Amino acid sequence: MTGDVDEYAAGLDDAAVELLYLFRDRVLALGDVDERVHPSEVAWARARVFATAFIVSSRLEVAIDLLRRVEHPRLRESFATTKKVWTHRMFFTAADQIDDVIGELLAEAFDTVGPGTR
Repeated sequence: MTGDVDEYAAGLDDAAVELLYLFRDRVLALGDVDERVHPSEVAWARARVFATAFIVSSRLEVAIDLLRRVEHPRLRESFATTKKVWTHRMFFTAADQIDDVIGELLAEAFDTVGPGTR
């Protein structure tokens, strides 16, 4: 299912929506990305989804898939989703938290998980 990000964000917390658009801008700046908007989340993919985002109350929750496990102050949890891929669930409540380190993790996800892992 594909919809529109504005439709997804309609009626949600304004501050969290601002964070969603900031995160989205970082993802779209990586290159050719397929944006998939669902009723419960927004996902970004190349051959494979490498990042997702959704709003819970007044915060932005994201998942970034990497081929390694990382630590980060905004990390809620990380878990193996396949034999190779680790999903990292993070949350953001302020714009300055979506910083260059997050940008670097997204770029790594785009380059390594996005093309597929087989």
